[in-house]
Amino acid sequence: MLIVHVHVHVKPEHVEAFRQATIENASHSVQEPGIARFDVMQQDDDPTRFVLTEVYRDAAAPAQHRTTGHYQAWAEKVAGMMAEPRSRVIYSNVFPADPDW
Repeated sequence: MLIVHVHVHVKPEHVEAFRQATIENASHSVQEPGIARFDVMQQDDDPTRFVLTEVYRDAAAPAQHRTTGHYQAWAEKVAGMMAEPRSRVIYSNVFPADPDW
C-alpha cells in the first residue's frame, strides 16, 4: 500500500468549485482497481485548505490514476483555483495490514 496526503490551498473565491470538482474526481477515483481509498477533507478553521488522502494498492497505481480522464479533467479544472502549488507527503502502511483494506 502507498498512502499519499495531498495538501491543497485554494483561493477563497474558488472553495465551492474546488470542492465540487474534487468530489467528482474522488467519486470516480474510488472505482479504480488500484485505489483502496480516496478521501477529501476540508480544514475546519480555514476552509481554503484541503487534504486529499489517496490510498493506492501498489506503487504503479498513482501513475495509472494520473492517466485517467477524470483525473486529467480535475487537474485542468482546478489548476487556476490554487492559492499556491499543492504539496504531497508519501507514507507506507503500518496498520491495518494491506489485505485488510
